[in-house]
Formats: sequence, C-alpha cells, structure tokens
Amino acid sequence: MTILYALVARGSAVLAEFSSTSTNANAIARQILEKIPGTNDSHVSYSQDRYIFHVKRTDGLTVLCMADDTAGRRIPFAFLEDIHQKFVKTYGRAVHTAAAYAMNDEFSRVLSQQMDYYSNDPNADRINRLKGEMNQVRNVMLENIDKVLDRGDRLDLLVGKTENMQGNTIRFRKQSRRFRNTVWWRNVKLTVTLIFILLVVIYIVIAFICHGVTLPSCIK
Repeated sequence: MTILYALVARGSAVLAEFSSTSTNANAIARQILEKIPGTNDSHVSYSQDRYIFHVKRTDGLTVLCMADDTAGRRIPFAFLEDIHQKFVKTYGRAVHTAAAYAMNDEFSRVLSQQMDYYSNDPNADRINRLKGEMNQVRNVMLENIDKVLDRGDRLDLLVGKTENMQGNTIRFRKQSRRFRNTVWWRNVKLTVTLIFILLVVIYIVIAFICHGVTLPSCIK
C-alpha cells in the first residue's frame, strides 16, 4: 500500500487512527502533533527514512497520514482532504469536544477503506487529477473577474444592468399580454357585429319574400 497509517486529531488528542502495518508511525505522529502550531492552518510534510508524513490542519482539526516516499504529494493530500470532509460531515460540532479515541471504533474503518482506495485504486488518481483541472478552471475564472474589475467594469454596475434587463423583460411581457387581450376583444366585437348584420340581412330578405315586416304570407 502507498498509504500505511492515518489519524485524525484535535490538537494533540487523537480521535481516530488506523495502521495497516506494524511500525512506530503512531509514536512519530504524536511528536509531529506536538510540533505543529495549534492556531495556524497548514499543509506540511515531514520525512522519516523512506516514509513521508503528510499533515493537513484546518480549523484546529488535524488529519495525518504516513506514505511511501514514492507516493508523491498529490494522492496523500487528496486522501487527507477526503478524510477531513468525511470526518466533519459525520461528527459535526462533536469534533470540538470529543474525548481522545471517541470516534476510533467507527471511523478507523473509514480510514482503512480510504487508505486502501487511495493506495490501490487507479481511479483515485484520475479523480484527483480531474479535481486539479477543475481548480485550475476556477482560478482562471477568478483571474478573468479580476481583469474585468481592472477595466473598470464594476460588478455592481453589471448587476444593475442585469436587473434593468429583467425589468424591461417583465414590462414587455405585460405589454404583450395587454395587446393580446385588446386584439382578442376587438375580434370578439367584430364577430358579434358581423353576426348581427348577417341576421338583419336574412330578416330583410325573408320579409321581402313574405310581403311584409310581420311576414304575413309566410305565417298562417
């Protein structure tokens, strides 16, 4: 396996850990926990013989793993990011008050599964590469926004233009609806008028044939 040991800790209190082999990794990991400043977020690596200890500390929560020196940094740190997200999602605010090893029985299995996945599954590296490409796209988008701001096109002005377009669209829809209603009523009135005229013409023709307004020759 590429990743051989992992833990999750709050300060120097280990909340969960798992080792796939018999080493002194846990003792070295505790020394590293004592070295890391408790208030600063960090992404650091420490070498020990042919192994590298990779550490991610965020908001007081530390995720650490030991990997072969041939593993590089991308996969171990992707593993640490994954573990951090799963741990926070699973335990929420409890991570800030939990006692040492409070989550070990349950979360050590997660550590084992993810260590195996990131060590042996080729898809893990593909996913991490894709995430990296997505981050590059995000950075390019941010750079483009900065360029827009440098040109003087303020974002609030752009938002204002968008709101004006939306307002014009709403007014256009209302005017179109009123126009359609007006045309419909005009057609109704025209149809009624034509029917009335047709009835009058028919009555006049019948009255002429029947020799009078009261139709005397036709009504007996």
